[in-house]
Amino acid sequence: MATAAVPTLRELEAAKRRLEGVARVTPVYPSETLSRRAGRVVQLKAENLQRTGSFKIRGAVNTIAALSDEERAAGVVAASAGNHGQAVAWAARETGIEATVFMPEDSPMAKVDATRNYGARVELTGEGFDESLAAAQERVASTEATFVHAFEDERVIAGQGTVGLEIVKQLPSVGTVVIPVGGGGLAAGIAIALRELRPHVRLVGVQAEAVCPFAGGTEHRYTIAEGIAVKLPGTLTASILSERLDEIVTVTDEQISHAIVLLLERTKLLVEGAGAAPVAALLAGKVPGDDEACVVLSGGNIDPTLLIQVMRHGLTQAGRYLVLRTRIPDRPGELIKLLQLVAEERANVVSVEHHREGMALPIAQTEVELTLATRDETHCEELVRVMNERGYPLERLS
Repeated sequence: MATAAVPTLRELEAAKRRLEGVARVTPVYPSETLSRRAGRVVQLKAENLQRTGSFKIRGAVNTIAALSDEERAAGVVAASAGNHGQAVAWAARETGIEATVFMPEDSPMAKVDATRNYGARVELTGEGFDESLAAAQERVASTEATFVHAFEDERVIAGQGTVGLEIVKQLPSVGTVVIPVGGGGLAAGIAIALRELRPHVRLVGVQAEAVCPFAGGTEHRYTIAEGIAVKLPGTLTASILSERLDEIVTVTDEQISHAIVLLLERTKLLVEGAGAAPVAALLAGKVPGDDEACVVLSGGNIDPTLLIQVMRHGLTQAGRYLVLRTRIPDRPGELIKLLQLVAEERANVVSVEHHREGMALPIAQTEVELTLATRDETHCEELVRVMNERGYPLERLS
Protein backbone atom coordinates (compact mmCIF):
# COMPACT_ATOMS: atom_id res chain seq x y z
CA MET A 1 0.00 0.00 0.00
CA ALA A 2 1.15 3.53 -0.76
CA THR A 3 1.98 5.97 1.99
CA ALA A 4 -1.15 6.43 4.08
CA ALA A 5 -2.94 9.76 3.99
CA VAL A 6 -5.45 11.31 6.35
CA PRO A 7 -8.90 9.98 5.44
CA THR A 8 -11.48 12.53 4.38
CA LEU A 9 -15.06 12.81 5.55
CA ARG A 10 -16.12 11.46 2.15
CA GLU A 11 -14.02 8.33 2.78
CA LEU A 12 -15.65 7.88 6.18
CA GLU A 13 -19.07 8.12 4.58
CA ALA A 14 -18.02 5.59 1.92
CA ALA A 15 -16.90 3.24 4.68
CA LYS A 16 -20.28 3.68 6.35
CA ARG A 17 -22.00 2.50 3.17
CA ARG A 18 -19.71 -0.55 2.94
CA LEU A 19 -20.52 -1.45 6.54
CA GLU A 20 -24.30 -1.29 6.14
CA GLY A 21 -25.76 -4.66 7.01
CA VAL A 22 -22.37 -5.87 8.27
CA ALA A 23 -21.33 -3.80 11.28
CA ARG A 24 -24.00 -2.90 13.77
CA VAL A 25 -25.09 0.66 14.45
CA THR A 26 -24.38 0.31 18.15
CA PRO A 27 -26.77 1.88 20.66
CA VAL A 28 -26.15 4.81 22.98
CA TYR A 29 -27.33 4.39 26.56
CA PRO A 30 -27.73 7.17 29.13
CA SER A 31 -26.47 6.20 32.59
CA GLU A 32 -28.15 7.71 35.64
CA THR A 33 -25.46 6.28 37.93
CA LEU A 34 -22.54 7.69 35.96
CA SER A 35 -24.34 10.99 35.37
CA ARG A 36 -24.88 11.43 39.10
CA ARG A 37 -21.28 10.60 39.95
CA ALA A 38 -19.79 12.73 37.18
CA GLY A 39 -22.15 15.69 37.69
CA ARG A 40 -23.17 15.77 34.04
CA VAL A 41 -25.25 13.78 31.56
CA VAL A 42 -23.25 10.71 30.53
CA GLN A 43 -24.03 8.69 27.42
CA LEU A 44 -22.42 5.31 26.71
CA LYS A 45 -21.61 4.42 23.10
CA ALA A 46 -21.74 0.63 23.40
CA GLU A 47 -19.20 -0.68 20.91
CA ASN A 48 -18.78 -3.64 23.27
CA LEU A 49 -22.02 -4.86 21.66
CA GLN A 50 -20.51 -4.71 18.17
CA ARG A 51 -19.85 -7.85 16.09
CA THR A 52 -16.75 -9.67 17.44
CA GLY A 53 -17.13 -7.64 20.63
CA SER A 54 -15.41 -4.40 19.63
CA PHE A 55 -15.26 -1.49 17.17
CA LYS A 56 -12.43 -3.20 15.25
CA ILE A 57 -14.80 -4.92 12.83
CA ARG A 58 -15.43 -1.55 11.18
CA GLY A 59 -11.86 -0.95 10.06
CA ALA A 60 -11.18 -4.58 9.17
CA VAL A 61 -14.23 -4.92 6.94
CA ASN A 62 -13.60 -1.58 5.26
CA THR A 63 -9.99 -2.53 4.50
CA ILE A 64 -10.63 -6.06 3.25
CA ALA A 65 -13.52 -4.85 1.10
CA ALA A 66 -11.05 -2.69 -0.82
CA LEU A 67 -8.65 -5.53 -1.70
CA SER A 68 -8.18 -6.60 -5.31
CA ASP A 69 -8.81 -10.17 -6.44
CA GLU A 70 -5.05 -10.81 -6.49
CA GLU A 71 -4.65 -9.50 -2.93
CA ARG A 72 -7.54 -11.63 -1.71
CA ALA A 73 -6.01 -14.71 -3.26
CA ALA A 74 -2.77 -14.09 -1.34
CA GLY A 75 -4.58 -13.70 1.97
CA VAL A 76 -4.05 -11.22 4.80
CA VAL A 77 -1.80 -10.94 7.84
CA ALA A 78 -2.46 -8.92 10.99
CA ALA A 79 -0.90 -8.22 14.38
CA SER A 80 -3.17 -7.74 17.33
CA ALA A 81 -3.53 -7.66 21.09
CA GLY A 82 -6.83 -9.44 20.46
CA ASN A 83 -9.71 -7.38 19.13
CA HIS A 84 -8.20 -6.43 15.77
CA GLY A 85 -7.24 -10.05 15.19
CA GLN A 86 -10.80 -11.22 15.80
CA ALA A 87 -12.14 -8.58 13.44
CA VAL A 88 -9.69 -9.43 10.65
CA ALA A 89 -10.40 -13.14 11.11
CA TRP A 90 -14.15 -12.56 10.88
CA ALA A 91 -13.92 -10.23 7.88
CA ALA A 92 -11.56 -12.61 6.07
CA ARG A 93 -13.83 -15.57 6.70
CA GLU A 94 -16.85 -13.69 5.38
CA THR A 95 -14.88 -12.79 2.25
CA GLY A 96 -13.52 -16.29 1.76
CA ILE A 97 -9.82 -15.46 2.15
CA GLU A 98 -7.09 -16.81 4.42
CA ALA A 99 -5.92 -14.84 7.46
CA THR A 100 -2.92 -15.21 9.77
CA VAL A 101 -2.90 -13.22 13.01
CA PHE A 102 0.16 -12.65 15.21
CA MET A 103 -0.72 -12.09 18.87
CA PRO A 104 1.35 -11.64 22.07
CA GLU A 105 2.10 -14.84 23.97
CA ASP A 106 0.15 -13.63 27.01
CA SER A 107 -2.95 -12.55 25.08
CA PRO A 108 -6.22 -13.35 26.89
CA MET A 109 -7.28 -16.84 25.83
CA ALA A 110 -10.81 -15.57 25.19
CA LYS A 111 -9.40 -13.41 22.39
CA VAL A 112 -7.05 -16.10 21.08
CA ASP A 113 -9.77 -18.74 20.94
CA ALA A 114 -12.24 -16.35 19.31
CA THR A 115 -9.71 -15.44 16.61
CA ARG A 116 -9.13 -19.12 15.86
CA ASN A 117 -12.84 -19.86 15.89
CA TYR A 118 -13.37 -17.17 13.25
CA GLY A 119 -11.07 -19.17 11.01
CA ALA A 120 -7.68 -17.46 11.30
CA ARG A 121 -4.33 -19.09 11.91
CA VAL A 122 -2.95 -17.66 15.15
CA GLU A 123 0.77 -17.23 15.83
CA LEU A 124 1.61 -16.36 19.46
CA THR A 125 4.79 -14.25 19.40
CA GLY A 126 6.48 -11.84 21.81
CA GLU A 127 5.49 -10.19 25.07
CA GLY A 128 3.35 -7.40 23.65
CA PHE A 129 1.71 -5.94 20.58
CA ASP A 130 4.87 -4.34 19.23
CA GLU A 131 6.75 -7.67 19.10
CA SER A 132 3.77 -9.30 17.35
CA LEU A 133 3.69 -6.42 14.90
CA ALA A 134 7.35 -6.95 13.98
CA ALA A 135 6.78 -10.68 13.45
CA ALA A 136 3.73 -10.03 11.28
CA GLN A 137 5.65 -7.57 9.11
CA GLU A 138 8.42 -10.12 8.66
CA ARG A 139 5.83 -12.64 7.45
CA VAL A 140 4.40 -10.16 4.98
CA ALA A 141 7.89 -9.38 3.64
CA SER A 142 8.42 -13.06 2.81
CA THR A 143 5.01 -13.64 1.23
CA GLU A 144 2.56 -11.86 -1.05
CA ALA A 145 -0.03 -11.47 1.71
CA THR A 146 -1.54 -8.06 2.47
CA PHE A 147 -0.84 -6.61 5.89
CA VAL A 148 -3.92 -5.21 7.63
CA HIS A 149 -2.54 -2.79 10.20
CA ALA A 150 -4.48 -2.28 13.40
CA PHE A 151 -4.35 1.52 13.13
CA GLU A 152 -1.72 2.89 10.73
CA ASP A 153 -3.92 2.56 7.62
CA GLU A 154 -6.27 5.17 6.17
CA ARG A 155 -8.88 2.52 5.33
CA VAL A 156 -8.84 1.22 8.90
CA ILE A 157 -9.11 4.74 10.30
CA ALA A 158 -11.98 5.53 7.93
CA GLY A 159 -13.81 2.43 9.11
CA GLN A 160 -13.33 3.30 12.78
CA GLY A 161 -14.47 6.84 11.99
CA THR A 162 -17.98 5.52 11.34
CA VAL A 163 -18.34 5.43 15.13
CA GLY A 164 -18.02 9.21 15.01
CA LEU A 165 -20.64 9.50 12.26
CA GLU A 166 -23.06 7.55 14.43
CA ILE A 167 -22.37 9.70 17.48
CA VAL A 168 -23.13 12.84 15.45
CA LYS A 169 -26.50 11.43 14.46
CA GLN A 170 -27.38 9.86 17.81
CA LEU A 171 -26.29 12.69 20.13
CA PRO A 172 -26.91 16.11 18.56
CA SER A 173 -26.33 17.92 21.88
CA VAL A 174 -23.13 16.16 22.95
CA GLY A 175 -20.42 18.51 24.23
CA THR A 176 -17.56 16.15 25.05
CA VAL A 177 -16.53 12.79 23.61
CA VAL A 178 -14.11 10.60 25.60
CA ILE A 179 -12.23 7.95 23.61
CA PRO A 180 -9.71 5.23 24.55
CA VAL A 181 -6.37 5.57 22.75
CA GLY A 182 -4.02 2.69 22.00
CA GLY A 183 -2.54 2.90 18.53
CA GLY A 184 -4.91 5.77 17.87
CA GLY A 185 -7.04 4.44 15.00
CA LEU A 186 -10.39 4.75 16.75
CA ALA A 187 -9.65 8.16 18.21
CA ALA A 188 -8.31 9.39 14.86
CA GLY A 189 -11.38 8.26 12.96
CA ILE A 190 -13.80 9.76 15.47
CA ALA A 191 -11.79 12.99 15.57
CA ILE A 192 -11.96 13.36 11.80
CA ALA A 193 -15.75 12.93 11.85
CA LEU A 194 -16.38 15.24 14.79
CA ARG A 195 -14.02 18.01 13.68
CA GLU A 196 -15.81 18.12 10.33
CA LEU A 197 -19.39 17.83 11.57
CA ARG A 198 -19.27 19.10 15.20
CA PRO A 199 -16.11 21.23 15.41
CA HIS A 200 -16.94 22.66 18.84
CA VAL A 201 -17.22 19.28 20.57
CA ARG A 202 -14.38 18.66 23.04
CA LEU A 203 -12.41 15.48 22.27
CA VAL A 204 -10.49 13.78 25.07
CA GLY A 205 -8.30 10.72 24.58
CA VAL A 206 -7.56 8.30 27.42
CA GLN A 207 -4.54 6.04 27.86
CA ALA A 208 -3.54 3.56 30.55
CA GLU A 209 -0.95 5.13 32.84
CA ALA A 210 1.23 2.02 32.47
CA VAL A 211 1.56 2.45 28.67
CA CYS A 212 0.88 5.99 27.50
CA PRO A 213 3.17 7.14 24.66
CA PHE A 214 0.64 9.71 23.38
CA ALA A 215 0.62 11.26 26.85
CA GLY A 216 4.40 11.41 27.01
CA GLY A 217 5.00 8.19 28.92
CA THR A 218 8.24 6.31 28.31
CA GLU A 219 7.87 3.37 30.71
CA HIS A 220 5.94 0.27 29.71
CA ARG A 221 4.41 -1.81 32.49
CA TYR A 222 1.64 -4.38 32.76
CA THR A 223 -1.91 -3.07 32.47
CA ILE A 224 -5.31 -4.73 32.55
CA ALA A 225 -6.15 -2.53 29.55
CA GLU A 226 -4.08 -4.66 27.16
CA GLY A 227 -6.22 -3.51 24.23
CA ILE A 228 -4.62 -0.06 24.38
CA ALA A 229 -1.15 -1.13 25.53
CA VAL A 230 0.68 0.03 22.40
CA LYS A 231 4.23 1.23 23.02
CA LEU A 232 4.80 2.87 19.62
CA PRO A 233 1.91 4.95 18.24
CA GLY A 234 1.44 5.26 14.51
CA THR A 235 2.91 8.18 12.61
CA LEU A 236 -0.35 8.82 10.79
CA THR A 237 -2.55 8.51 13.86
CA ALA A 238 -0.17 10.69 15.90
CA SER A 239 -0.40 13.47 13.32
CA ILE A 240 -4.20 13.28 13.28
CA LEU A 241 -4.56 13.26 17.05
CA SER A 242 -2.05 16.05 17.64
CA GLU A 243 -4.18 18.35 15.49
CA ARG A 244 -7.66 17.22 16.48
CA LEU A 245 -7.71 16.02 20.10
CA ASP A 246 -8.10 18.65 22.79
CA GLU A 247 -6.34 16.59 25.44
CA ILE A 248 -5.02 13.15 26.35
CA VAL A 249 -5.26 11.98 29.97
CA THR A 250 -4.18 8.80 31.75
CA VAL A 251 -5.83 6.48 34.25
CA THR A 252 -4.47 3.82 36.59
CA ASP A 253 -5.37 0.14 36.57
CA GLU A 254 -7.08 0.70 39.91
CA GLN A 255 -9.36 3.32 38.34
CA ILE A 256 -10.00 1.08 35.32
CA SER A 257 -10.86 -1.84 37.58
CA HIS A 258 -13.37 0.29 39.47
CA ALA A 259 -14.97 1.36 36.19
CA ILE A 260 -15.32 -2.25 34.98
CA VAL A 261 -17.08 -3.25 38.20
CA LEU A 262 -19.37 -0.22 38.17
CA LEU A 263 -20.35 -0.70 34.53
CA LEU A 264 -21.17 -4.36 35.06
CA GLU A 265 -23.07 -3.87 38.29
CA ARG A 266 -25.00 -0.70 37.50
CA THR A 267 -25.39 -0.61 33.70
CA LYS A 268 -25.23 -4.38 33.06
CA LEU A 269 -22.59 -3.81 30.37
CA LEU A 270 -19.54 -6.07 30.26
CA VAL A 271 -16.56 -3.96 29.18
CA GLU A 272 -12.86 -4.81 28.93
CA GLY A 273 -10.10 -2.68 30.42
CA ALA A 274 -9.51 -0.59 27.30
CA GLY A 275 -13.21 0.11 26.92
CA ALA A 276 -13.59 1.07 30.58
CA ALA A 277 -10.68 3.52 30.52
CA PRO A 278 -12.79 6.52 29.37
CA VAL A 279 -15.31 5.86 32.16
CA ALA A 280 -12.42 5.67 34.61
CA ALA A 281 -11.19 9.06 33.41
CA LEU A 282 -14.61 10.60 33.82
CA LEU A 283 -15.10 9.23 37.34
CA ALA A 284 -11.58 10.28 38.38
CA GLY A 285 -12.29 13.89 37.45
CA LYS A 286 -9.84 13.82 34.54
CA VAL A 287 -12.48 15.22 32.13
CA PRO A 288 -13.80 18.46 33.67
CA GLY A 289 -16.99 20.14 32.54
CA ASP A 290 -20.74 19.91 33.00
CA ASP A 291 -21.85 19.43 29.40
CA GLU A 292 -23.24 16.19 27.99
CA ALA A 293 -20.45 13.63 27.64
CA CYS A 294 -20.31 10.58 25.41
CA VAL A 295 -18.01 7.79 26.54
CA VAL A 296 -16.94 5.26 23.90
CA LEU A 297 -16.96 1.73 25.34
CA SER A 298 -14.63 0.34 22.70
CA GLY A 299 -14.87 -3.38 23.48
CA GLY A 300 -16.15 -6.09 25.78
CA ASN A 301 -13.71 -8.96 25.20
CA ILE A 302 -12.38 -9.36 28.70
CA ASP A 303 -10.75 -12.63 29.70
CA PRO A 304 -12.97 -14.48 32.22
CA THR A 305 -10.05 -15.11 34.58
CA LEU A 306 -9.17 -11.42 34.62
CA LEU A 307 -12.83 -10.51 35.07
CA ILE A 308 -13.03 -12.68 38.18
CA GLN A 309 -9.90 -11.02 39.59
CA VAL A 310 -11.21 -7.55 38.81
CA MET A 311 -14.62 -8.25 40.32
CA ARG A 312 -13.14 -9.68 43.50
CA HIS A 313 -10.77 -6.76 43.84
CA GLY A 314 -13.47 -4.22 43.11
CA LEU A 315 -15.93 -5.74 45.53
CA THR A 316 -13.25 -5.89 48.22
CA GLN A 317 -12.40 -2.22 47.68
CA ALA A 318 -16.09 -1.38 47.97
CA GLY A 319 -16.33 -3.20 51.31
CA ARG A 320 -18.31 -6.10 49.85
CA TYR A 321 -15.66 -8.62 50.88
CA LEU A 322 -13.81 -8.66 54.19
CA VAL A 323 -10.80 -10.86 54.91
CA LEU A 324 -9.79 -11.16 58.56
CA ARG A 325 -7.14 -13.11 60.44
CA THR A 326 -7.63 -13.89 64.12
CA ARG A 327 -6.66 -16.41 66.80
CA ILE A 328 -8.89 -18.71 68.82
CA PRO A 329 -8.28 -21.36 71.50
CA ASP A 330 -7.50 -24.70 69.88
CA ARG A 331 -10.31 -26.68 71.46
CA PRO A 332 -13.77 -27.93 70.49
CA GLY A 333 -16.52 -25.32 70.15
CA GLU A 334 -14.34 -22.22 69.69
CA LEU A 335 -14.71 -22.01 65.92
CA ILE A 336 -18.48 -22.28 66.11
CA LYS A 337 -18.50 -19.39 68.61
CA LEU A 338 -16.59 -17.24 66.14
CA LEU A 339 -18.86 -18.16 63.23
CA GLN A 340 -21.96 -17.58 65.34
CA LEU A 341 -20.75 -14.04 66.02
CA VAL A 342 -20.25 -13.50 62.29
CA ALA A 343 -23.80 -14.76 61.64
CA GLU A 344 -25.25 -12.45 64.29
CA GLU A 345 -23.65 -9.51 62.50
CA ARG A 346 -25.28 -10.64 59.21
CA ALA A 347 -22.07 -11.37 57.33
CA ASN A 348 -21.84 -14.44 55.11
CA VAL A 349 -18.88 -16.81 55.36
CA VAL A 350 -17.21 -17.42 52.00
CA SER A 351 -14.27 -19.44 53.29
CA VAL A 352 -12.55 -20.52 56.51
CA GLU A 353 -8.90 -21.52 56.76
CA HIS A 354 -7.06 -22.94 59.79
CA HIS A 355 -3.34 -22.26 60.23
CA ARG A 356 -1.57 -24.36 62.80
CA GLU A 357 1.71 -25.68 61.41
CA GLY A 358 4.69 -23.54 60.53
CA MET A 359 3.56 -20.51 62.53
CA ALA A 360 4.74 -18.90 65.76
CA LEU A 361 1.55 -19.57 67.72
CA PRO A 362 1.04 -20.37 71.39
CA ILE A 363 0.65 -24.11 71.83
CA ALA A 364 -3.05 -23.91 72.70
CA GLN A 365 -4.11 -21.55 69.91
CA THR A 366 -4.86 -21.77 66.20
CA GLU A 367 -5.07 -19.05 63.60
CA VAL A 368 -8.24 -18.66 61.58
CA GLU A 369 -8.55 -16.68 58.34
CA LEU A 370 -12.08 -15.70 57.34
CA THR A 371 -13.30 -14.42 54.00
CA LEU A 372 -16.69 -12.79 54.50
CA ALA A 373 -19.29 -11.30 52.18
CA THR A 374 -20.50 -7.99 53.62
CA ARG A 375 -22.82 -5.14 52.62
CA ASP A 376 -20.44 -2.20 52.49
CA GLU A 377 -17.49 -0.58 54.29
CA THR A 378 -19.69 0.54 57.20
CA HIS A 379 -20.75 -3.06 57.72
CA CYS A 380 -17.09 -4.14 57.68
CA GLU A 381 -16.13 -1.57 60.28
CA GLU A 382 -19.02 -2.56 62.55
CA LEU A 383 -18.11 -6.25 62.36
CA VAL A 384 -14.47 -5.47 63.20
CA ARG A 385 -15.58 -3.35 66.15
CA VAL A 386 -17.81 -6.09 67.57
CA MET A 387 -15.16 -8.77 67.19
CA ASN A 388 -12.61 -6.58 68.95
CA GLU A 389 -15.06 -6.02 71.78
CA ARG A 390 -15.51 -9.80 72.10
CA GLY A 391 -11.77 -10.22 72.56
CA TYR A 392 -10.71 -11.50 69.16
CA PRO A 393 -7.28 -10.17 68.09
CA LEU A 394 -7.74 -9.06 64.46
CA GLU A 395 -5.63 -8.41 61.42
CA ARG A 396 -7.61 -7.05 58.48
CA LEU A 397 -6.21 -8.32 55.18
CA SER A 398 -8.49 -6.36 52.88
